Amino acid sequence: MADMRLIVAGAGGRMGRTLTRLISETPGVVLTGALEAPGSELLGKDAGVLAGSPENGVKLSADLWTLSADADGILDFTVPAATIANVAIAAERGLVHVIGTTGLSASDDAVIKSVTSRAIVVKSGNMSLGVNLLAALVKRVAQSLDEGFDIEILELHHKLKIDAPSGTALMLGEAAAAGRRIALNERSARGRDGVTGARRPGDIGFASLRGGTAAGDHSVIFAGPHERITLAHHAEDRILFAHGALKAALWAQGKKPGLYSVADVLGLSDF
Repeated sequence: MADMRLIVAGAGGRMGRTLTRLISETPGVVLTGALEAPGSELLGKDAGVLAGSPENGVKLSADLWTLSADADGILDFTVPAATIANVAIAAERGLVHVIGTTGLSASDDAVIKSVTSRAIVVKSGNMSLGVNLLAALVKRVAQSLDEGFDIEILELHHKLKIDAPSGTALMLGEAAAAGRRIALNERSARGRDGVTGARRPGDIGFASLRGGTAAGDHSVIFAGPHERITLAHHAEDRILFAHGALKAALWAQGKKPGLYSVADVLGLSDF
């Protein structure tokens, strides 16, 4: 089988450079395009050199339509506005679209879902294989324990992260809410400050920490009478997200149009 031809969106960013480097080291995939925002000072630069690898002849471009003419998939860890702009073109071209962008709104999600009748999209708030296993475990534990166990989600990320709670924390919150059969947007407690009163039974709490260069730490605490259960995942390097994205892209190739998750990739959707 021919190598899967991939475009990296946001190729000049930290994740984009990591993806570019990993693609060059991974059998079965090849970099065919490097996308960057219009007006970026990196346009025209060699993607390999930017990633700290040998020159590969793939220049950063802002023209996804042209780049996608000879591609099979796009790996998209950018910002919501860029991802939504990419969705329509990826769907029109029939690309596998792997979306690891965080901070997407409900309306953004609706746009993405609208193209999945004709497009293959794998979307996750976190592309880590370990985090997706953690989410499956969180759902199962939340299902097993009643409201006598309070659920709190704690996350730590580097100081440059611009959204909070993290996409991963929200994904874990959704997993806990699914286990409890409640709507997260109706039972979410965030940003406690001052005299807040007692904790409302059944809420799912979030706390966000920012500092240093932390790639991402997440803990889900089930705090019950006289005991606590903590499920945790610690990211040591963002390359783990790139590994998950490549696995997702290769898995999705040839699949029927639809909206998939990393849980589907791992066979955990019915866990």
